[in-house]
Amino acid sequence: MVKKLFSSQRLAVLATQGRGQPYGNIVAFAATADLKHLLFATTRSTRKYANLSGEPRVAMVVDNRSNQESDFREGIAVTATGVVRELEGLEREERLKIYLAKHPYLEEFVASPSCALLQLEVETYYVVSQFQNVVEIQIDRNQR
Repeated sequence: MVKKLFSSQRLAVLATQGRGQPYGNIVAFAATADLKHLLFATTRSTRKYANLSGEPRVAMVVDNRSNQESDFREGIAVTATGVVRELEGLEREERLKIYLAKHPYLEEFVASPSCALLQLEVETYYVVSQFQNVVEIQIDRNQR
């Protein structure tokens, strides 16, 4: 269910915090095949990047809502929690292939020297369906 949702959606909402205040952003994301990592990009001059530099713990929400009444029956939302870090070197190059496979139109953006490719190292997924059915999935940290 999670893999199918992630394949069908291009955008997520990233929740960060800075100076004790929460902050939400829409980001283009991609997932690794094992779903242990979620990737996104931002320029280093953004508030989200500043927030992540001070507090790397985040939540990212991906959902399938269509803003229709059917969302109450068929809506699925997945919240991923964990720690974000900036990717560099060979690791960045490898993860960038995954990111650009999903978002080829962002190639120029991520090639900019001011752009950071970031990775959410997922610790927990919360899968919510029909607004009340919640399943918690812990990611095994020993096999990252």
